[in-house]
Amino acid sequence: MAITRQDLETDRLRASLCSTPVASSLLPEAAFEGSLRATLDQRPDTPALAGDVWVFGYGSLIWNPMVVHTDRQLATVHGYHRGFYLYSRINRGTWDSPGLVLGLDRGGSCHGVAFRIPHDMIEQEFRLLWRREMLTGAYHPRWLNVKLAGSAPQPALAFVMNRGHEAYAGRLPDERVVACLRHAAGLYGPAREYLQQTLLGLATSGVDDPYLGRLWRQLQDTDAASGPAAGTAA
Repeated sequence: MAITRQDLETDRLRASLCSTPVASSLLPEAAFEGSLRATLDQRPDTPALAGDVWVFGYGSLIWNPMVVHTDRQLATVHGYHRGFYLYSRINRGTWDSPGLVLGLDRGGSCHGVAFRIPHDMIEQEFRLLWRREMLTGAYHPRWLNVKLAGSAPQPALAFVMNRGHEAYAGRLPDERVVACLRHAAGLYGPAREYLQQTLLGLATSGVDDPYLGRLWRQLQDTDAASGPAAGTAA
């Protein structure tokens, strides 16, 4: 299924999972609320933004942000890089056949897209982001300095890897990543689609990611050698 803004507003995904075997992996409500409140309380004072804030997208937020925003700009964060570091057993995989999704991990830099959230909608839009990104607590919300085109670094909310989470995959060889992306599918669709859409979203924004491009080529080469995986369009 394709997740919609209404799904997040009604918290439909959590509700649908509470009576399934994956319920034990969901972040408890108290921890969810505590994380959200702490991040809001730590919001940097940015007079130049008149109270607005930036959110940094490096994966699905680039091509499916869903949050209300008044501006979007290319942005770069230093000190973190993008990689397939998170096993996905709900959205892009299952418990028996996990997929992989992207996370920010320490070191290097990452080009992405920043979205400006108006000040009077921050709490409302952050709650939607938490329901989307913090379902299992696999990320840490962090205020990072990002470089926007033609301006000084500014703070932006980003979701970085929680290395202590049981779904943290660490750095996997390309072959393992491609195998997961090729075969896995979850509630939101095939894992390979996630890679393809992220590549397209970056390309549309004028960003070339050699790592993601390499994985996509390897995935296509594997299809050519072995035949398309299940769920792959002919």
